[in-house]
Amino acid sequence: MSHKLILSAAILAALAAPAVAADAVADIAPAPEAQAAEAFTWTGGYLGVQGGGGWLDGKFSVPGASVNEDFNGGLISGFVGYNYQFGDWVIGAEGDLTYNWNDNKYDIFGTDVKVGTDLAGSVRARAGYALDNALIYTTAGWTATSGYIEVPGIGDVDRTFSGYTVGAGVDYAFTNNIFGRAEYRFNDFGSKTIEDVKVDLDQHQFTVGIGVKF
Repeated sequence: MSHKLILSAAILAALAAPAVAADAVADIAPAPEAQAAEAFTWTGGYLGVQGGGGWLDGKFSVPGASVNEDFNGGLISGFVGYNYQFGDWVIGAEGDLTYNWNDNKYDIFGTDVKVGTDLAGSVRARAGYALDNALIYTTAGWTATSGYIEVPGIGDVDRTFSGYTVGAGVDYAFTNNIFGRAEYRFNDFGSKTIEDVKVDLDQHQFTVGIGVKF
């Protein structure tokens, strides 16, 4: 083979190599893009249960005199609501139904008279700030409770007290659907007159609970 043919072959090989390399690079598929993790949102409906303690103060007044009595005990309630999140802010509405164990017994002329409240409920607005899976919120709205006096052999006297409730709490989402809760509320149930006795009721309550978000 002459030197001229060898030189020509070398030049052709040198020119073809970049084209082959370019084709090989073109055949390599691009790496898949990483999918961003979906941000948690508090938007949606939810329901749950909570329990804790209630510390109720009753003020009983007649003309010229009054006395205060404490009615303390446990409580359990169910709640349901809806949240809407925009940015880091969350607004919503919630309702609950609660049962209280907070009655007292008084020995009046040899008869055990039981006084207390049992069923209570509220309808409230909520507003809060979300820190990823934690929601710090305030709440306020209307509340009511059933107060009663039970006199053996005579009968029961029941009255519905209603007023306002305010409070604050923290919800924390363990998963996209399960969250825990800790909440404090103050309930002012207003006043009613029972058998010529004016009764004023207010209550502090603290609860913890668990809920399901949809």
